[in-house]
Amino acid sequence: MQIRPFTPADTDAVIALWHTVGLTRPWNDPAKDIERKSTTQPELFLVAVDADGAVVGTAMVGYDGHRGWVHYLAVSPAQQGGGLGRELMAEAERLLIGLGCPKINLMVRTGNDRVIGFYEALGYGTDEVALLSKRLIPDA
Repeated sequence: MQIRPFTPADTDAVIALWHTVGLTRPWNDPAKDIERKSTTQPELFLVAVDADGAVVGTAMVGYDGHRGWVHYLAVSPAQQGGGLGRELMAEAERLLIGLGCPKINLMVRTGNDRVIGFYEALGYGTDEVALLSKRLIPDA
């Protein structure tokens, strides 16, 4: 397994993986999310590839100078449970520490207890905050 920065040639495989694991939503166009990430810290968009070069994992990482963020952490169903998610998060943390980032935030949809348990096992906890958002540019 190799973890490396995303390249444009990975686009279709990344989007297919996100669809397979249920990360996409009708109001978020994954192709537009990839295009947007390519303009800001593209080196922090990680893909994991197997020995055949197939994309089997992703993590879209960012740092705004105050907090780090991880979005689109995905692991192929065939690879789940084998430690790849932990490896992707460890690489995200390593890169963010290298940038001087003091804390990582991430969002998990309410009720996704399996994924919340995954992050808790990595030492992440729930902050008592309300997440507010406002769509500035509609994708659909």
